[in-house]
This record gives sequence, structure tokens and C-alpha cells, in this order.
Amino acid sequence: MRVVAGLLLLLLGLCGSGAQGEAGGLGEVAEINQNTDPKHPAEESTQQSMKQTACDVWMELRALRDMVVEQKVHMELLQRENSDLQTRLSSSESELLISKSRIDQLERENAEKPKVAFYAALTDARTLGPYNTDITLKYSKVFTNIGKAYNPSTGFFTAPVKGVYNLQFTVMGYDAGVISVQVYKNNQRIMYNWERNENDSVPEYFTKSLVLELTAGDEIHLVLPSGHSIFDDSNNYSTFSGSLLFTL
Repeated sequence: MRVVAGLLLLLLGLCGSGAQGEAGGLGEVAEINQNTDPKHPAEESTQQSMKQTACDVWMELRALRDMVVEQKVHMELLQRENSDLQTRLSSSESELLISKSRIDQLERENAEKPKVAFYAALTDARTLGPYNTDITLKYSKVFTNIGKAYNPSTGFFTAPVKGVYNLQFTVMGYDAGVISVQVYKNNQRIMYNWERNENDSVPEYFTKSLVLELTAGDEIHLVLPSGHSIFDDSNNYSTFSGSLLFTL
């Protein structure tokens, strides 16, 4: 762009000087023409050719000037577009940083959130009971125990944090009069479920769910009442499971 502008100025200067010289020459020629005879036709042809050349030069200069102006306008438009792009890019980078920061925060919160879930089946010994006293059921076949909140040696689930928990158990009875399970929170019975097996050759089932608000250290366990029975084998008919829904 600077080279084109310099060339334009140089041509304008040269043409200006030529124009002045030509103007002076023409004046002299006019004065001579008043005192002399008409010029030779070849000389007149040369003068006409010079005039035409000067007009062509001026036309070229005007075209070059217009091109320079057009290029300048185009460059200004490109500069504005570049500025707009840089502004949008900066805004996008800021939004990306905010999103990444939020994702990092959610990942930290998820990593810090306690994870509690367990699932266990009762036994392979088939029928348990009836007994002369209540017994705590120990679900010894543990398949899932995330957070280690369930203890298969005692049959107790201990809440590690304050929160809302979902607990579920399934009971099967086979070749038994009455099947039942009681749910205890700490030392308090909070649920009692039973089912009479009218036909000993046909198995009976029931499933129950609880949603409980527990504080850290609260214990949940299942009890088989005296005189009743429960059945399980390698097919895992009688199960106990639970998970933390959310903390409080």
C-alpha cells in the first residue's frame, strides 16, 4: 500500500511538471503563431500525440487513485472484521474458562460426595427357622458393598453420613407355615412383614422398600421372629440391599 501511494505521488509530481511545461510551451507557440506562418503538419501531429498521451496519463492516475482509495476502504473493513473476531474469540474463551471451572467444581463435589450402596443375599443353607427366639438375619453373600457400610458378619447396615437412604429386602418362604421379617432402626422396630404359606409345596414371596432419613451411625438390621422361617439357596431368593440417595 505504501509503495502504491508513493508511486502515485511521484506520477502526480511528474505530470504536474509536464503540464506546466506544456502550458508554457503552448503559450509560446501561440505567440509565435501570431507572428509566423502555420506549422508543418508533422509538428501538429506530434503536439496532438503529446496531448493525447497526457490525457491517458491523467486517466491512468485517476484509476490508480480510485484503486488506492478502494483498497484503503477494504483494508479498514478487514481491520474492523478482525477486531470483531478477536472480541468474539475473547468472549468464547471466557465462556470456555467458566464452563471448565464449573465442570471442575462438579467433579470435585462428586468426588467428595459419599458413595454408599450394597446388595447381599442371605444363605445357601435353604430353610432357616423356625426358632424359639428372634434372630438377626446375616446376609452373608455380598455382591456389592460400596462404602463398606454393610457388615455381613453382623447383618447390620450403618449409615456413614446423615442423609436419605433407600433400603429394600425380598423374602421367600418354602415348605413353611409363616414367613416374616422385621426391620429395626437401632433398637426400635419400624416394620413388621409376614406372609402365611397356605400350600407348603408352593413358594411365597414378598418385597418391601423403605426410604429413611438416617444420621451418621444409625443402624439398620433385619430380624426373623421366633416361630417363623425364611428360605434361600444358591439362587439368591432372599436379599437385602440399600443405597444413599442424597446427603443432608
